[in-house]
Amino acid sequence: MTGRVSAQNTPVVTPLYIAMEKFDPSKGAEWRKYITWSGLTQLDEVVTLDGMICPVILDEIKDSYWDHIVNEDGMLNFFTDFDFFRQELGSPANVNILAVLRNPTEEAVQEGLGDRFQFVGYDLLDQDHSVSALCNCGGFPDVFANAELSTKGLLENYGRAREIQRHLRELYPGERHADCNVWAIFRMDAV
Repeated sequence: MTGRVSAQNTPVVTPLYIAMEKFDPSKGAEWRKYITWSGLTQLDEVVTLDGMICPVILDEIKDSYWDHIVNEDGMLNFFTDFDFFRQELGSPANVNILAVLRNPTEEAVQEGLGDRFQFVGYDLLDQDHSVSALCNCGGFPDVFANAELSTKGLLENYGRAREIQRHLRELYPGERHADCNVWAIFRMDAV
């Protein structure tokens, strides 16, 4: 994602786009069961790239997508072309339209993604880009406390996200969900 380099040898961070089903109290019993299991009582919504919690909306890969998606294992639901993505998405209900940066610099996150997207927080997902170490692994209490997560189930501090990433790898070398990438998540304000 940071493969291009500008004339000043500064990495160019390119956002990726994905739409995830919202997961919040409107889900009723499913939400209550999740809160009881996770212990994340501060949540008012889960905003995550974890497809088991928030299913991907455009989960079928059409032939026309190949020039507009990330052609990497586990990344086929991430679009590189926002206009194409929005056209394919249409106007679904109960959806979070997200722009994300994988393993960004703190400066890239602070710079933001324009007026269209607002920063929500950092998620830590395994190398398959499928399971969140923050909100879908039952917690890692010796690495982070549930209380550190925001009302969206994310971390708000870049330094802390990187620290947790490092400690998960050090303390759980055999746990595949502990080998994480840090994802900065931005949400589109109006759908």
